[in-house]
Amino acid sequence: MRKLSSQIDENIETAKEILPIGTSFDMITRDLFLGETRGYWIGINGFCRTEILQQIFSDLQNPLYMKDSCIEDIRHYMNAKIGYAQVSLTEDWDEIVKNILSGPSVLLIDGFDQAIIMDVRTYPARGIDEPDTEKVTRGSRDGFVETMLFNTNLIRRRIRSPRLTFEVKSVGTESKTDVAIAYVKGSVNEELLDTLRKKLDSLEVTSLTMGTKSLEELLVHKRWYNPLPSLHSTERPDVACSYLMEGYILLIVDNSPETLILPCTIFQFTQSPEDYYKSPVVGNYFRLVRFGCIFISLLLMPLFLLITAYYPELSDKWKLLTSGRIPPINLIFYVLIVEFGLDLFKNSASLSSSRFSGSLSIVGGLIIGDIAVSLNWATVEVLFYASITLLTSVALSSMEFGDAIRVYRIFIILMTAVFRLWGFIGGLILVLLSVITTPTFAGASYFWPLYPFNWAALKTLLLRYPTYRAQPSHVWKHR
Repeated sequence: MRKLSSQIDENIETAKEILPIGTSFDMITRDLFLGETRGYWIGINGFCRTEILQQIFSDLQNPLYMKDSCIEDIRHYMNAKIGYAQVSLTEDWDEIVKNILSGPSVLLIDGFDQAIIMDVRTYPARGIDEPDTEKVTRGSRDGFVETMLFNTNLIRRRIRSPRLTFEVKSVGTESKTDVAIAYVKGSVNEELLDTLRKKLDSLEVTSLTMGTKSLEELLVHKRWYNPLPSLHSTERPDVACSYLMEGYILLIVDNSPETLILPCTIFQFTQSPEDYYKSPVVGNYFRLVRFGCIFISLLLMPLFLLITAYYPELSDKWKLLTSGRIPPINLIFYVLIVEFGLDLFKNSASLSSSRFSGSLSIVGGLIIGDIAVSLNWATVEVLFYASITLLTSVALSSMEFGDAIRVYRIFIILMTAVFRLWGFIGGLILVLLSVITTPTFAGASYFWPLYPFNWAALKTLLLRYPTYRAQPSHVWKHR
C-alpha cells in the first residue's frame, strides 16, 4: 500500500505518474493557496458539480475565513473550513486513485501526508422511466437506471426500515465497478449472504463489460446445454422490494439498469407484476394462461411436425392439413424455414428503431408470409401454428426464459425430424435433464418450493392470493 508524502511536490509528481494528468483532457487540476499553505486539487471534468466546488474554493481562499496563515491540523481544518457533508481523509494512494476515477475529487495540502476527499460528484443519468420489458397497465411507472445511487434511493423510498442494508463491493481490477448487496437484516439467509460476500471478494476479472450479465456469468458457471437463466433479474423497484421483503438478496451493479435476485428458482420466471395489479381472479387467470404458454411454446410445433410428417392418418383425422398430404421432407423444410424466419422478424423488430418496428412486424407477418405461401416455401397451416407459438413465447414474462424455451423447441424439432417418434421422446428427456441440471448460486434448489417441497410457499407461486393472505408469517427458507 503506497502512502502519501508530507511534501506536496512529491505527491504531485506521484499523481502525474499514476494518473494521465496533462494527457487526458478530462483530468483537471487546480493549484491553490490556502493562506500561505499550498494546495493541489485533482478531479475529473463532468463528474464534479462545478457550483459546489466554486463555493468550497471561495470559502477556502476567503481572507475572512483565513485567520491563520498556515494550516496546523488538517482534520480540524477540514471540519472547520469545508462546509460540505461528504468529506473524508485518506493516506492511501490506491484509495485516492479509486475515488478520483469514480467521481469524488481530492485536495492535497502541503505539509500533510493525508488528502481530503470531497464527494461532490454527479453522473449523467436518464429519467427513471418504466422499463419496456416489464410494463404494467396499473402501478408505478418508475424503473431502475444506470446510476447505482438512484437505484438504492428507489428501494429505500419504498422500504423505510432500519434493517434495510446496502453493502458495497468493488469488482474488476481495471473497471473497479461498484456492486451493492441489498438485503433486509434479520430476514436474509446469513449463510447465503456470507457466501456471496466471499465470492465477490474472490472474483478475478478485469471489468464487468456487460454489467449484471457479466456478473451473473461470474457467479454461476453454466454449461452450454443449460440455456435457462440461473439468476432472475428485474428493472422494476416494486418487484425488487417485494423480493427483499421475502428474504431474498439483491445485487445492484453500477452502470446497469437491472438488479439480480438471489437465490433463483424456475417459478420466478412464471410471475409478472401485472398479476398483482389486477384482481385475484383476473390475476390467477392470466397466470394460468402463462403456465400454459410455456408448454404450448415448447411442444406445439414439434407435435405438429411429428403428426403431420409421420402419422398422416392422425393428421387427416384431426384435419391438421387442409391442403392434403405433404411429403415429410417438405414439412420439415417448411417448419424450419418458418421458425427461423419468425425469429428473424422478432429479433429485427426488437432491435430496430421504434419508428420502424411496428411497420416491420406488419410487413413480415402479412406480405412476406403471403409471398412465402405463394412460392411454396411454407403452408398456411405451418404459418398458423408458428404464429401461435410466437404469441405464446412473447406472452412469457421473462424474455431470457422465453429465448431458452425457443432453443429447446428448435432442438426437439430437429430431433423429431431425424428420429421421428423416438426423437421426439428423446428430445423431451434431454430437455428435462437440461432443466434439472441448471446450476444456481451456492447450490440453491432451482425447483424450490417444489423440491424441497413446501406447499405453503408453492401455492403462493402457483396462485395469486389477496394481499392479506399472501404475506407469509415468516421468511421462506430456500433450501
